[in-house]
Amino acid sequence: MVEKNDLSGRLLDFAADCIKLTGQLNRTTAGKHIALQLIRSATSSGANYEEACGAESRADFIHKLQIVLKELRESVYWLRLIKKVETALHNDLQPLLDESQELTKIIAKSIVTAKGGQKNK
Repeated sequence: MVEKNDLSGRLLDFAADCIKLTGQLNRTTAGKHIALQLIRSATSSGANYEEACGAESRADFIHKLQIVLKELRESVYWLRLIKKVETALHNDLQPLLDESQELTKIIAKSIVTAKGGQKNK
């Protein structure tokens, strides 16, 4: 289990859990499409966070965090859609939805904080 303050580890776990979830989806055309979209957005959020950690400037850091936020929001959308159409997965889905929403809030707050620091310079 990753500690709550290890954001990199949480994003990695989130991506891994989303990948595992997609293996449970129906193999219909829609199920495959949703699975691929969720995999792309969930894995991209963690990868872009790692890029943000190596940013070359505050502006670059903020820009990369904004991409992380965009990808997390997309992941939330796909998870909500899965919840709506895959009734068998409701119990497995809620912890993942909760984590995605918490990660979204953390990244959004980080962006606000980073932008605040930018104004002071």
